[in-house]
Amino acid sequence: MPHHIAFLRAINVAGRYLKMADLAEHFRSLGHTQVQTHINSGNVLFQPKPAKKSHARALEASLEAGLEPLLGFKSEVFVRTGAESQAIAKQALTHLVKTPSLKEVNVAFLASTLTTSQQADLQSLQTPIDSFVYDPAGGREIYWLCHVKQSDSKFSNAALERRLKIRTTFRRATMLQGVSVLFEAPS
Repeated sequence: MPHHIAFLRAINVAGRYLKMADLAEHFRSLGHTQVQTHINSGNVLFQPKPAKKSHARALEASLEAGLEPLLGFKSEVFVRTGAESQAIAKQALTHLVKTPSLKEVNVAFLASTLTTSQQADLQSLQTPIDSFVYDPAGGREIYWLCHVKQSDSKFSNAALERRLKIRTTFRRATMLQGVSVLFEAPS
């Protein structure tokens, strides 16, 4: 079973189109095994090749460097373990269930925790339509709770990146629920 998932930024949007079979093959060519993709937006489940450093940021940096020449462009990579992705999916679902007015919950994946200044900047983005949940005790995810149809909100991932001065990638709670199941042990 794969142990990790990589969420790649800017895959199959804004003119960067890539077949998921090609993306999976790129991961294999970098030495990773048990590779499979999930839907058509740059989600790759895999077993990382053995490495001296197993820190998530080191794996992300290695993937970014290895994939760039294969993709022909830089795509930021956000890696989580299967257990982490299941916990994130559960947390996103909890927000959706607890708040009947929510139309959607999206999760922004971060490379590292937010600074105190970035946390204040995140709070400044709050509106009656859009709210954000972030756990400063080690969280590398921001939960965007949208109380209207997402297309009716003025918030965007670009606004978040500009305000916080970081790169991120978003995934819908419903997609995360689907990927979470892939990490469950077969019965």
